[in-house]
Amino acid sequence: MNQTDLITTIAITSGETKKTVENVLKTTADVIGCELHEGGEVTLPGIGKLCTQAKAARTGRNPKTGEAITIAARTVPVFRAAKALKDAVNS
Repeated sequence: MNQTDLITTIAITSGETKKTVENVLKTTADVIGCELHEGGEVTLPGIGKLCTQAKAARTGRNPKTGEAITIAARTVPVFRAAKALKDAVNS
């Protein structure tokens, strides 16, 4: 399901306009991004939890030349699925 399909399905199910649903989804993504940027976490009831995880710097290899390179430390988003979502997928 792509973004257009998601917006259409939510609009039909909720009775809202596609434009309203699109604005809500964009705002939700912005709010989640800001919260994760600040080091917080976001819980989506029945879906899961979004948080961040620090990755340490490490040494890697350039696959083309085999030369050793340093991969910088970074923070990555992590998703942990809720039990309800896991149960829905496995039923």
